[in-house]
Amino acid sequence: MTDVSRPPRPARPAFLGQNQYGKAENRVVRITRDGATHHIKDLNVSVALSGDMDDVHYSGSNANVLPTDTTKNTVYAFAKEHGIESAEQFGIALARHFVTSQEPIHTARIRIEEYGWERIDTTDTANSLSSKAGSDDADTPRHSFVRKGQETRVTQITYDGASWEVISGLKDLVVMNSTDSEFWGYVKDKYTTLPEAHDRILATEVSARWRFNWTDDTEELPDWETSYEEVRGHLLRAFAETYSLSLQQTLYQMGARVIDHRDEIDEVRFSLPNKHHFLVDLAPFGLKNDNEVYFAADRPYGLIEATVLRDGCEPRIPVDLTNL
Repeated sequence: MTDVSRPPRPARPAFLGQNQYGKAENRVVRITRDGATHHIKDLNVSVALSGDMDDVHYSGSNANVLPTDTTKNTVYAFAKEHGIESAEQFGIALARHFVTSQEPIHTARIRIEEYGWERIDTTDTANSLSSKAGSDDADTPRHSFVRKGQETRVTQITYDGASWEVISGLKDLVVMNSTDSEFWGYVKDKYTTLPEAHDRILATEVSARWRFNWTDDTEELPDWETSYEEVRGHLLRAFAETYSLSLQQTLYQMGARVIDHRDEIDEVRFSLPNKHHFLVDLAPFGLKNDNEVYFAADRPYGLIEATVLRDGCEPRIPVDLTNL
């Protein structure tokens, strides 16, 4: 009989460092049918697991390996068995399952992007059809949706069997103030050509992550859906209400407003590209440009990044948000 035993860890100076594995970008759509009214949750779920995985790297033994195909199947099964109330709730359920059901797995990290859908209002047409059919409002069809194009909601849940870390946020939220923004008084050297601006467009594409101070699943869970909507609203209101002398100032006001109004959040991390709008020189055409016509430049762009923290807290959100 052929000896199928695998060799031990090789005697060499190289050794295995941090590692993880899983199934990335599992696209799952969960439809909840409440009579004639339907609800949609549209997620992109990535699972990463780590733990006692030395043997599979050194010798190829899969004895401790839960197949990535199984993690994919778990995502879809949990969508049915547990439903999807929120991205955070769903990620917590998955992380707890992987760590508590598989002894070799010590830590699970679940990353989720959520894509929003808006219901298409067909009230007038539906009511007309319903009245002809003699039905009531309860039977009005409410199952048509249009994909939102404003931003993508994101969350990352990490669980190591003892403690939780929940970081949520959004990306691709494009905002603009057409006035109430200035930029002047900056350092100038022989390479400076940018003119000072006392009335400019301020635009950015908000990428933000916020860390919850909930860490123990025995405590009361935050209302994840309400929290997201409230944080998003505070970000937008702070952006709109700040008379800005710099994008950095606006960034701080956005983060500070979230910390001031949402007790469940201890840290907010931003990456804000400055979407520059430059006045077009219309003088060659005999026209005056009175802050009316702009060239929207997509690159290069200024990139402003910072973290705003609750007093007494330490930063834990990674600096590079593309890795979160």
